[in-house]
Amino acid sequence: MTTALLIGAVVLVICVASSKLSNKIGIPVLLLFIVLGMLFGSDGILKIGFDDFQLAEKICSAALIFIMFYGGFGTSWAPAKPVAVKAALLSSLGVIATAGLTGVFCHFALGMDWLEGLLVGSVIGSTDAASVFSILRSKKLNLKYGLASMLEVESGSNDPFAYTLTMVFLALMSGNGEISISYFIFSQIIYGLLFGAAIGLLSAFLLRRVHFEINGLHTILVVAVALLAYALPSLVGGNGYLSVYLAGIILGNSKIFDKVTLVHFFDGVTWIMQILIFFSLGLLSFPSQMPQILLPAIGITIFLTFVARPAAVFAILSWFKVPVRQQLLVSWAGFRGAASIVFAIYAVISDAQQSIDIFHIVFCVALLSVSFQGTLLPVFAKKLLLVDDQDTVFKTFNDYQDPMTMKLIELPISQRHPWAGCRLNEISMAEGSLVVMVKRDEKALVPHGETLIQTGDVLVVSCPSYEDDGSVRLLEETLEKRHPWVNKKLSEITLPRGSLVVMVKRENESMIPNGDTLLQRGDVLVMSAAVSQKTVSKADS
Repeated sequence: MTTALLIGAVVLVICVASSKLSNKIGIPVLLLFIVLGMLFGSDGILKIGFDDFQLAEKICSAALIFIMFYGGFGTSWAPAKPVAVKAALLSSLGVIATAGLTGVFCHFALGMDWLEGLLVGSVIGSTDAASVFSILRSKKLNLKYGLASMLEVESGSNDPFAYTLTMVFLALMSGNGEISISYFIFSQIIYGLLFGAAIGLLSAFLLRRVHFEINGLHTILVVAVALLAYALPSLVGGNGYLSVYLAGIILGNSKIFDKVTLVHFFDGVTWIMQILIFFSLGLLSFPSQMPQILLPAIGITIFLTFVARPAAVFAILSWFKVPVRQQLLVSWAGFRGAASIVFAIYAVISDAQQSIDIFHIVFCVALLSVSFQGTLLPVFAKKLLLVDDQDTVFKTFNDYQDPMTMKLIELPISQRHPWAGCRLNEISMAEGSLVVMVKRDEKALVPHGETLIQTGDVLVVSCPSYEDDGSVRLLEETLEKRHPWVNKKLSEITLPRGSLVVMVKRENESMIPNGDTLLQRGDVLVMSAAVSQKTVSKADS
């Protein structure tokens, strides 16, 4: 147990550290998680034996619940609404077309049985939400014409359709009849939609009205909502992934308490789940078996990237008269990833008779897709002139908050303050600043030019907020027992050139100092220090 915990901690630390490497070399970080799992696996350096597909299926299925939920919860509906119909068609008809064309290729070019070929096409029919979200966020890649939102909604919602197709062909390969297949498709879609909408609306209604005295309980409640949204429809034959994604969209775009905190919580949980999935899949793979399936996997990847995915995208988006450049980018952004490999695990543990190593074929396709398409997506977007440098991609996520251009500060008026006894129209203030309120004797006064400022007043002043350009840094100086500044007034000490004491932290309070402030032992001085332009330029480079 202790050894397992130690290995888990080391893996998490390495995965977090690898995110810095990912940003430097331009490779998607999720790809590094898979490679790390391969290095730890049976054919890797540490040779950790792991070939339990049943256990891997349970781990990955549970992790996908949170990834799918956050895919909906973190997507802002406002920018997504104009492209929602296109995204929905791509995530449904697009998956069917991609799976069908890939199945035809597998049959005629690779000699697979029809059902096996269509099964492979279904398993890799969906784009990977984790990879799309990760690349857009890490590269801060905002795309013009709502393409970022389109890709987010499509990648977040198409896994349920790929899952349904996968289950259909596995059932056909197992000998189930047409009637059961028809009902399976009906129940998957209809029950998934109904349960997802009902759970999302009901939970949003409750969270708007229920407030807990203990912080964090509402977060636990939302976790329970995500689990319910998956489990309830699954019990009656519905698509749990479709349900949990829809519930996430409804809940994430509702006015509920402390939504930003919830988004940040699920963002962290989802990253842990992504690490768990990608590392587990890497651990489960056997690189020694890759050479046997490498050529078929490369062939499928090339056909999928340059034929099947573009054909499906152009067939759908051309009806909306979407320009060719935009269609090319959407086609390129069809990464395969963790969900496809998880669906391949479903195929491995099913009763369907198969003559191919579907797990390693799909694993290799996903590996090639994420590394090749994911790495080149920013370059491809720039070449097509579809990168929007004037706005931020984070607006497409629910944790985005518009930067405030104004801030409110409180300014106490002491007996020695130069404004004490002056009228408001007699004082000089910084440009862009305004006194919006005067607090006097527990009353709030709306001031005007003739308002007389009195000792004891607290002025509420609006002023432009500071935007950090890297030219100023804040330093803290703690006054220990023998510090030369102890028991001296601020005006009596000599500060380093270009520095200014902007705050004094004393016990449990912070104060804005002046020249007469007496410094005491234990004080923490917060000082601003100007950074030379040369230093800033060097840091930027």
